[in-house]
Amino acid sequence: MKVMAQMAMVMNLDKCIGCHTCSVTCKQAWTNRTGTEYVWFNNVETRPGLGYPRTYQDQEKWQGGWVRKSNGKLVLRAGGRVKKLLSIFSNPKLPLLQDYYEPWTYDYETLTNSPQTDTFPVARPKSLISGKDMNVEWSANWDDDLGGSKEHAARDEMIKGIEDKVKLEFEETFMFYLPRICEHCLNPSCAASCPSGAIYKREEDGIVLVDQDRCRGWRMCVSGCPYKKVYFNHKTGKAEKCTFCYPRIEVGIPTVCAETCVGRLRYIGLVLYDADKVLEAASVEDEHDLYEAQRSVFLDPNDPQVAAAAEREGIPVDWIEAARKSPVWSLISEYKVALPLHPEYRTMPMVWYIPPLSPVVDVIKETGHDAEDHGNLFAAIDALRIPVEYLANLFTAGDVAPVNDVLRKLAAMRSYMRDINLGNDPNEEIAQAVGMDGESMYEMFRLLAIAKYEDRYVIPPAHAEQAHSLEELATECAVADYGGGNPDLFGEGSGFPTPVAIENFQMLQERQTADELVGGGSKKGRVNLLNWDGKGSPEGLFPANDESSSGDR
Repeated sequence: MKVMAQMAMVMNLDKCIGCHTCSVTCKQAWTNRTGTEYVWFNNVETRPGLGYPRTYQDQEKWQGGWVRKSNGKLVLRAGGRVKKLLSIFSNPKLPLLQDYYEPWTYDYETLTNSPQTDTFPVARPKSLISGKDMNVEWSANWDDDLGGSKEHAARDEMIKGIEDKVKLEFEETFMFYLPRICEHCLNPSCAASCPSGAIYKREEDGIVLVDQDRCRGWRMCVSGCPYKKVYFNHKTGKAEKCTFCYPRIEVGIPTVCAETCVGRLRYIGLVLYDADKVLEAASVEDEHDLYEAQRSVFLDPNDPQVAAAAEREGIPVDWIEAARKSPVWSLISEYKVALPLHPEYRTMPMVWYIPPLSPVVDVIKETGHDAEDHGNLFAAIDALRIPVEYLANLFTAGDVAPVNDVLRKLAAMRSYMRDINLGNDPNEEIAQAVGMDGESMYEMFRLLAIAKYEDRYVIPPAHAEQAHSLEELATECAVADYGGGNPDLFGEGSGFPTPVAIENFQMLQERQTADELVGGGSKKGRVNLLNWDGKGSPEGLFPANDESSSGDR
């Protein structure tokens, strides 16, 4: 048994309101510069829908992830080293820019410089790639809220096989929101696809990163990732991806998407797993067994033998304690209500989801029956194959049973807590019907519904003895100095790039909890208000008051 630690995330889809705040804040923090205009490390998809990029789940077309051969070995779906060598200069398995979208701006000068006229001036969309006029035809959330569902939703890969049961009329279609980031997989196919070895998985916390110095821009990683969460920067010629906000994680601060989430649907914590079992779990023959196989890889941090083995592997004691308090461990292995996204890709994803109960509840409400009654909810889950079968295609490789179990637990919790909130005696039979007791159901409710900040994010800070091996301290951001930080490159008003250093984020953490200004420092150029926490007056925020010259005027 080789114990390793992995930072992981769980999202409760019932709490996502589709506001895209997480996407916008991530965009401002990580991809607000030239070459990344089309890049969204975090995006929120409406389901059913095509996703971003379009139809990324169609692995027959894009050839992402792993496949199991008849001899039990895993191979890349896109082919091994020989095939990659033969196609290294011409890779046809890449999404086109149109599958993402051609980024654009508007000709604002037409508005600002327009003379007085009888007609209102129009700012035409301009391509950020070519600078020419363009017609906007797609974007990262083009089919948001089922927009254009009659024309596009039928191409959703998850509908295949259940077409006769899905109604795509707008007023009758169920829908929910699916936020997505890089899965930071235990068995990442993007890393295995890279000819340069530029993509690596950090030993300390399992975060998957791109070494910008080693990247040669082959783009095999884009093809290899089945979730299409690796992007190509056309200005630097390098691959880029979600970093799990590692500089924030290293000082115990949650990711930007989690910090700013309006619905408070994200949970971040540490998971211990047996590295020796990863390949075996990813290689199970039946795709329906992949979910349970991955859960079997995770280790119980409360087990003294696991804790002792973790210490022998050099995992700090406070990390082991954090793993015991991890909300991710609780939701995945204790309450068993979180499911992986597309386990059939065999990458062992580490961003899991709690499927939404809301579509089932809405159907019951429309019939006029009590949508809080556990009997009605159980019956609806059993009878309503949609959206259950659709959810199964997303989270359990088509196996309906685990999804049913999760939805029944969520329904039981809903009904059990209603009795308590109304002042009635809790009905223990409801909890027992789903294999739980009243106490564990109440604790699950507290975690899912009213958990506080420190309960949702249990993130142990990095240790000084790990500093040399951590990317945050070992290197600078390879693209930070590209172009010398000119405002045109990084966006107007962004100023010069701040170096990625643990001291900066340590100060950020202290400023968030302090009553007064912590530390000083000046800002070159113009101040980016998105990075200002409201405390103090950074240099450059207001014009200087030149008292010496005021008397001469």
